[in-house]
Amino acid sequence: MTWEAGRRVRLTEDLAIGEAVTGEPGTSAAVVGFLSLGAGAEGTVERVDGELPESEGVREYQRLRALLDDYGHTMPTASRERLAGEVAALEPEWAAHRERGALVTLRVRLDNGFVLDGVHQDVLAVL
Repeated sequence: MTWEAGRRVRLTEDLAIGEAVTGEPGTSAAVVGFLSLGAGAEGTVERVDGELPESEGVREYQRLRALLDDYGHTMPTASRERLAGEVAALEPEWAAHRERGALVTLRVRLDNGFVLDGVHQDVLAVL
């Protein structure tokens, strides 16, 4: 799916924001609460940021696949078979990556006034 500014979204998971700390100057601080945004909060995408880096498995699949395609015919049989096995083991992660597409981060202004900047698309659902 293509993310774009103006699209309405909903949080699919609770997001932990931080701790509320109290204490007088010169004394040790104590945690007195915790702020989180609950799943179901709705808002509007303000900006689509850059793509997140690919996972290590996806990068390794691409590297090994290129090696096999470019130089596999020159390798000894045992090496070529071992490399083909490594590529096959990474196929499920590669297929999931291709199906999902590139991951991006977004800036979302929630209806309650909070702004999430740099939030991963995987915790949002389109309305």
